[in-house]
Amino acid sequence: MATYRSIVGHKINKVSSDPAEPLTGQMWYNSTTGTLRALGILEAFTSSSNVGTARYSAMWAGEGTQNATLFAAGRSGAPAVVALTEEYDGSGWSAGGNCNNAENASAGFGTQTATVKSGGYPGSGPTSSNESEEYDGSSWTSGNNINPQRQGHAGAGVLTAGVIFGGNDGTILNKTEEYDGTNFSNVNNMNTARENLSGVGTQTAALAAGGANPGPTVKNSTESYDGTNWTTLANMNTARRGLGGFGDTSTSVITGGAPYTSATETWDGTSWSTSPATLATARVFFGDCGAGSSTAGIVASGQIATGRTAVTEEYNKSLNVITAAAWSSGGSLNTARRALGGAGTQTAGLAFGGGPPNKAETEEYDGSSWTESGDLSTATDALSGCGTQTAALAAGGYTTAYVGTTESYDGSSWTTKNPMSTARAYFAVFGTNTAAIGATGYVPPSTTTTASESWDGTNWTSSTTVNTGRYGLASARSGSQTAGLIFGGDTRPRTGVLGSSEEWNGSSWSEGNNLITARMYLAGCGTQTAALAIGGEAPGLTASTEGYDGTTWSTRPSLGTARTNAAGAGTTTAGLVFGGQTPPVTGATEEFDPATETANIKNFSTS
Repeated sequence: MATYRSIVGHKINKVSSDPAEPLTGQMWYNSTTGTLRALGILEAFTSSSNVGTARYSAMWAGEGTQNATLFAAGRSGAPAVVALTEEYDGSGWSAGGNCNNAENASAGFGTQTATVKSGGYPGSGPTSSNESEEYDGSSWTSGNNINPQRQGHAGAGVLTAGVIFGGNDGTILNKTEEYDGTNFSNVNNMNTARENLSGVGTQTAALAAGGANPGPTVKNSTESYDGTNWTTLANMNTARRGLGGFGDTSTSVITGGAPYTSATETWDGTSWSTSPATLATARVFFGDCGAGSSTAGIVASGQIATGRTAVTEEYNKSLNVITAAAWSSGGSLNTARRALGGAGTQTAGLAFGGGPPNKAETEEYDGSSWTESGDLSTATDALSGCGTQTAALAAGGYTTAYVGTTESYDGSSWTTKNPMSTARAYFAVFGTNTAAIGATGYVPPSTTTTASESWDGTNWTSSTTVNTGRYGLASARSGSQTAGLIFGGDTRPRTGVLGSSEEWNGSSWSEGNNLITARMYLAGCGTQTAALAIGGEAPGLTASTEGYDGTTWSTRPSLGTARTNAAGAGTTTAGLVFGGQTPPVTGATEEFDPATETANIKNFSTS
């Protein structure tokens, strides 16, 4: 009998503790626990950032990857269909260019920057569509028609070599068409006519699974296409329609579908096996497929028993345990408050001022609990702040009147400094306690200002005005005097919450891309090229979080509790939000941590 040493070339090591970073295929004997150990393969779904617009029967760029794909169009309600495109970057969803044709039950194929959308149902009228469109990463261009018109079909391949199959044109179809980058042409039919099926693979190696025929009668049949003919393969274990999948003809994954299921199966080129990985949210009609490979895929949105879901889940088959990015509860402030100032980091945060009524209390956070420190010189509501836990700046706000008062914190007490030129409240500030920018905000009696001021540690000096006067906005607090970011808010008189953002380059303000969800009284943290927009009113309370990469806003995991008028601190990978209204005034704190991967070490039998 072959031994481990004869196979791999060395013996199993005896160690007293597990290796910090074990290698693939490595085995060891842990003498402390008396166990034979190694890395084990784990299959699991983990949650990711929600899509911006919940919908079902969208189309996917099926050849996209887990870190770069899109889905487009779909049904956001009955009978509403949308033309929206959303792109996924591995962390969250951002807005892409709208489709020319709002439809649901279209089929797609291609990548995030080269996608084809075909057919679908426009939401009204007796017939489905025969239109196609191509996406170049920013906009859609009308292409040549498919024949026949259809909906509920599936696709596979890339922009210059794709294939669509199945669907419904009033009759459930087995028809197949190939796309050469310009035209669709009819080729050999599938063996089993069906709609609402899943498709993965390429034009010359595609896999079709599941579906329905007739009507809601679900199928478990599987077929493969070799570029010429379809071949019937082994059936799935669970018949279903409206399912999703990713992979290719030799290794693939299918999941979800109707009747509502979270069950997942894997294909090895010969047969289907039930996977231990199950969706956290059972769903159906979340697109003609998902995207990615048989070891790293993604599904998102779809229809659930109570309506639509915005939930995104990533599938991974790996040697690591993946923990999703998330907000989690931290220690509560000793004094609940809203419209407060904030500074510092996730493990060294600072909270000061706020209301109601006006408060002077200052508290320091150590990563688990808040401790009271020296009070502000003047109790102040609706102020703003930046800096660190031992060197912070507080400015503006409301006492018995709107003020431009400035105070500096040294880690134990506050010192009054020279005031801002323009008294204001609910404004934005970013930088340090010796080099900051204060911008826009609410000024009496009932308007906003476009004034921007620069702080040098002693005095405020007028600088270039912002493009849009607003109040109730947020900033990337850790920005600098040469690289800042402000976003959200509203105007006076109120015209509706804003999604616009502006960037500061040290001399002028320029328009940046909009938030996905317009809002005011939100919290912010980070820098100009790595920021978080957190919670706020849109116009109702929201828990949504968005991340900015210097160009685009994309979704992030939502807060545990929706809130408005909170304060933020920290970074995009270690964020902190505290206080606000939920709607009662709260002292609750939440911490944001990114996704992590740790080795999946398992025990093995020695027999």
